[in-house]
Amino acid sequence: MFFLQTQSFQNNTTYVVYFGMFGMLLLAVGLIVFIVFHQRKVIYYQLRMRNMQAEHQRLMLQATLNSQEEERQRIAADLHDDAGPLLATVRLYLNENLIHQDQATQLQSIYNAKQIVDDTIQLIRNISHSLIPPTLKNFGLESAMTDLIQKINGTGSINGSCRFHDYKRRLKLEQELSVFRIMQEIVNNILKHSNSSFLHITQNKTDEYFYLRIHHDGNGLTQTEYEKMRDTPTGLGLKNIHSRMKILNGKIFYEKDSTNTYYKVTLELPIDAVQ
Repeated sequence: MFFLQTQSFQNNTTYVVYFGMFGMLLLAVGLIVFIVFHQRKVIYYQLRMRNMQAEHQRLMLQATLNSQEEERQRIAADLHDDAGPLLATVRLYLNENLIHQDQATQLQSIYNAKQIVDDTIQLIRNISHSLIPPTLKNFGLESAMTDLIQKINGTGSINGSCRFHDYKRRLKLEQELSVFRIMQEIVNNILKHSNSSFLHITQNKTDEYFYLRIHHDGNGLTQTEYEKMRDTPTGLGLKNIHSRMKILNGKIFYEKDSTNTYYKVTLELPIDAVQ
C-alpha cells in the first residue's frame, strides 16, 4: 500500500514538473514573441521618426531656398524696374550726337545725366542697405532695432519702444543679421495682423542664453497656433523664422500673458553659438 502511494506521488510530481516545464516554455516563447514584436514596433517608430525628421529638414531647406529666391527676385525687380530705366535715360543724354550739339546743350545734357547717375547710385545704395542695414553693420543689433522702432513710430500707427538691458558685447555679424531678419519678420507680422496699439522689445541674457522678447497688446499667436500655421503651405514667413532659428540653434516661444492683456514672443539663443 505504501509502495503504491509512493509511486502515485512520484507520478504526480513528474506531471507537475512536466507541466511546469511546459508552462515555462510557453512563457519563454511568449516573451520572445513579445520582444520581437516590441523591437519591430520600436524599429517602425524609429524609421517613421527619421522620415519625419528628414521631411522636416526638407521643408526647412525649402523655406530657406524660397526666402533666398524671393530676395533675389526682389533685387532683380528693383534693378530691372528702377535702375534699368535710369541708366537707359543716361544713355539717351550721352548719345553720339552730343558732340555735334552746341556747348549749352552739351552742358545741360551732361548735368541731367549726372543727376540721373546720382539717383542710380542712391538706388543701388538703398538696395545694398536692404541686404545688410548699415546701422546693423556699423553699430550692432541694438542700434538697428532702435532704428526700426523709430521708423515704426514715425508712421503714427503704433507706439513702439525698445530697450536692451545687457548688450555690452555684440553678436557675430552673421548671427546679428539673422536675428535682425527674424525680429523684422515678427514685427512686420504684428503690424499687419495684430491691430496692436503698442509694441515693446526687450533684451537680456544669462550666462547660457541670449533673450529677445516682443510684447504687444493685439491679436497674437500661442505656441500651438504658431506650430500649426508654420507647417501649412501658406506659412512661408513662419517657416523662414523657424529655419533661421534652427540655423542659430535657438528656440522661439509664442505665448499669451497670464493676465490675458498682451502677447509675448521670446527668442532664446545659446550664448556660445552667437558670440
